[in-house]
Amino acid sequence: MKTPKALEALIDDGVIDEVLRPLKSGKEAAVYVVRSGDDVRCAKVYKDMAQRSFQQRVQYQEGRKVRGSREARAIGKATNYGRKQQEAAWKNTEVDALYLLRDAGVRVPEPYGYYHGVLVMELVTDADGYSAPRLGELELTAEQAREFHAVLVRQVVRMLCCGLIHGDLSEYNVLVGPDGPIVIDFPQVVSAAGNNAARRMLIRDVNNLTASLGRWAPELLDTWYAEEMWALFEAGELQPDTALTGRFVHEQGDVDLDGLRHAINDAREEALIRQQGREAAAEAD
Repeated sequence: MKTPKALEALIDDGVIDEVLRPLKSGKEAAVYVVRSGDDVRCAKVYKDMAQRSFQQRVQYQEGRKVRGSREARAIGKATNYGRKQQEAAWKNTEVDALYLLRDAGVRVPEPYGYYHGVLVMELVTDADGYSAPRLGELELTAEQAREFHAVLVRQVVRMLCCGLIHGDLSEYNVLVGPDGPIVIDFPQVVSAAGNNAARRMLIRDVNNLTASLGRWAPELLDTWYAEEMWALFEAGELQPDTALTGRFVHEQGDVDLDGLRHAINDAREEALIRQQGREAAAEAD
């Protein structure tokens, strides 16, 4: 295929040898399958800030470190320089998170480098070498759903032990390889200690996974892993391998249990509607 302009510099520098095909394109970035020597990898090209809205990301940026006081002031005033610094920080956040999480044993794609604003990383594949499917594209047994849920909850725990929360975790940014689920897409990662919405985002992440996998194993809908791990995190007692029960005793008035259960069920229904939409689109093709 014709080399996208954003990847030309990587070919010129010998980072990659060839662009094989597009993999996916979303609001934040376009991902391409590329060849580097004998290895097939993927390259994530972040879209220009003009194509995205910073207003939608204010809640994620709270608590993130900025390189210097000048940059912090510029970002706060929304100057042109500040917007450029904010754009660079947004891209660097995912790169930094991938290296940190990979070193901590979290199941994420292996990063190979960040060049000219492009992240080159492992291409997650299935057992036959094709691009791995998303979790939401699979039909699962109850046993598989329980297994995947346990694996993903453990990844959330390990991320939290690194001081990070995914912030947008769902069945659509989890790939399933031969060895199980792998978490992707981290530009919106949240500081667990520095963001006032951290607990809410953690609960939303886990509830999204629970709602999706609860379609196949309904007993998962009666678990409270996010609340349990957050309580341990706040108490300084959460470790990467801490055993969780999924049970949690809420303080009186602490949470609207019925409302939260309805929210999970709504998410479950939304996931089913999206799946039906994809199936209908596939049949139309």
